[in-house]
Amino acid sequence: WVVVAGTARVTLDGKDITVCTGEVIDIPIGAAHRVENPGDQNLVFIEVQRGTYLGEDDIERLQDDYGRA
Repeated sequence: WVVVAGTARVTLDGKDITVCTGEVIDIPIGAAHRVENPGDQNLVFIEVQRGTYLGEDDIERLQDDYGRA
């Protein structure tokens, strides 16, 4: 994820990491992860996928606060 505006709180395998505008965080394959906006400013981030398979049918929702499960 590339944060282009605001600040992101990324939870990566149970550890909270703050990612600010202009910073990048890599999400390893198989890692449990989520992102949230801890501030008042809009959070804008870009997800960049790389590799030979870019599908999303392998997503496993561990927790869904938004009713998408």
